[in-house]
Amino acid sequence: MKSYTEYLTYTTESRRNYINITNKIEEIVRKSKVKEGLCLVNAMHITASVFINDNERGLIDDFDDFLENLAPHEPLTNYRHNRTGEDNGDAHIKRSIMGREVVVAITNGKLDFGPWEQIFYGEFDGRRPKRVLVKIIGE
Repeated sequence: MKSYTEYLTYTTESRRNYINITNKIEEIVRKSKVKEGLCLVNAMHITASVFINDNERGLIDDFDDFLENLAPHEPLTNYRHNRTGEDNGDAHIKRSIMGREVVVAITNGKLDFGPWEQIFYGEFDGRRPKRVLVKIIGE
């Protein structure tokens, strides 16, 4: 069995952002030369997420609205975590809801998606570099 690892870094200009990273992950799968296996993609920061969904702008905006309504950034006093000098208590909650990672099967050297599935990087406390791990195992 082979293993291939690559790290991606994202720095968003805004606090919250959603980036379709499917093409980049497909490129990494090709580089790995794995034909049958698994691809793990995970955010390596507690205020960012990797998730799978449809690449439809309205849906992405719906996610953002839902998360902001559920855990609004302000007022900052809403979060005990912010008493530590941080201002990102909401981002931790948003990440917990959207998840840490995805695992996608690799079949015949390609990500084996269902209809409309795409991989997204979700940022909830941006404006600084954050890493995403891509780990591929298989034959």
